[in-house]
Amino acid sequence: MTSLRASGPGPLAEALPPGYAARDVERWAVEPPKSQARTPFQRDRARVLHSSALRRLGAKTQVLGAGSDDFVRTRLTHSLEVAQVGRDIATELGCDPDVVDAACLSHDLGHPPFGHNGEKVLDELAADFGGFEGNAQTLRLLTRLEPKIVGADRPYGLNLTRAVVDAAIKYPWARGEGPDPRSRKFGAYADDLGVYDWAREGAPALRKCLEAQVMDASDDIAYSVHDIEDAVTGGSLDLARLADTLERGAALYVVQDWYTPQDSIADLDEALGRLEAQPWWMRSFTGTMRSAAGLKDMTSQLIGRFTGDVVAATREGCGHAPVARFDADIVVPEETRLEIAVLKGLAAAYVMSSASQAPVYEQQEQIIRDLFAALWRTGTTHLSPLYAELWETAGDDDARRRVVVDQIASYTDLAARRLHDVLYVEGGSHVTAADEPLPGLGSSL
Repeated sequence: MTSLRASGPGPLAEALPPGYAARDVERWAVEPPKSQARTPFQRDRARVLHSSALRRLGAKTQVLGAGSDDFVRTRLTHSLEVAQVGRDIATELGCDPDVVDAACLSHDLGHPPFGHNGEKVLDELAADFGGFEGNAQTLRLLTRLEPKIVGADRPYGLNLTRAVVDAAIKYPWARGEGPDPRSRKFGAYADDLGVYDWAREGAPALRKCLEAQVMDASDDIAYSVHDIEDAVTGGSLDLARLADTLERGAALYVVQDWYTPQDSIADLDEALGRLEAQPWWMRSFTGTMRSAAGLKDMTSQLIGRFTGDVVAATREGCGHAPVARFDADIVVPEETRLEIAVLKGLAAAYVMSSASQAPVYEQQEQIIRDLFAALWRTGTTHLSPLYAELWETAGDDDARRRVVVDQIASYTDLAARRLHDVLYVEGGSHVTAADEPLPGLGSSL
């Protein structure tokens, strides 16, 4: 069986969407020609939409724990909302909306159970063999782990076009090579640099393509607005309390500490004041039909405000001709940046940094650590068939540890808790038991 690895466009010469070159629709592995009914980018969006990794986001934490409330967002609903915002911005700017949509749907695929808390623990556990980063894990899923195309030498994941893979790379650099040495963010693990380099071929160093910038801005916009909505409806945040000077100051301090240490409290207060001055800003929420409609109108107005500001500012710099790839850069006005930061920070102040969450975070961290120890100790016993196969073909212990991390990252919050209960609660801790077999639960999770 020969490798599917592509050396050029080959039989991939489909109709090019406006603004894109032949190289943008190349795939990492050659595929037979497809029907012309859809563009390559429409096909890519469909591949992400139908992926198992996207479905799993429905049971992964966004801010509040997945399943904790029927109303709050999960990673899946958040991703769908980001995709809608991204399509709107892309349509306004003229870049292909399906490229942006696919990137937006993909942007959180690599996040492990328990959100950023789980990400932090996995990064610590993987520190000696490349670390863990949700965005690098997304690239790994798209180009290796999500089953769609498998060659003789390796799996190729969804085998998306170059433009879509590049659009999904939020941090276009490897570990330790970013512009900020203090940041732990990066876009590719060492053993994924081959496909990363292919996707970034010809791209300016450290510069995201326009579609990735649209995805990033859309993520910030959706995150800031919808997390506030969840916090208000969930009762964690009463916007009326921000009229109290001490309460307001404390909340803005958290905003500054979490998101904008370079900005003054006065600038953040001014940004919040601009939002409060709008006729649609809601000062109290009672849960009635009229109140719920008012909150929904506020979220809609905020989305429109931020996307409109971004499109207008970007157009000032690049004119009104359609732009794509590296034709332009997204511009987020300073006032808009501060307003988005304030909303994100308020969610942090009243939900994520709440003292009541501390025991929850500690339990989540322990679950991840315990699962890593147990899966490493028991080899393929509790790995799903897909990851058991990767374990068996791994070249060394570091590669096998990476398989364990890949497996844990794939779990939903519920699956992680369920397996932890079996290993550590229902049957007691089996990590220290020498060779005691455990029931194979991998395929059911």
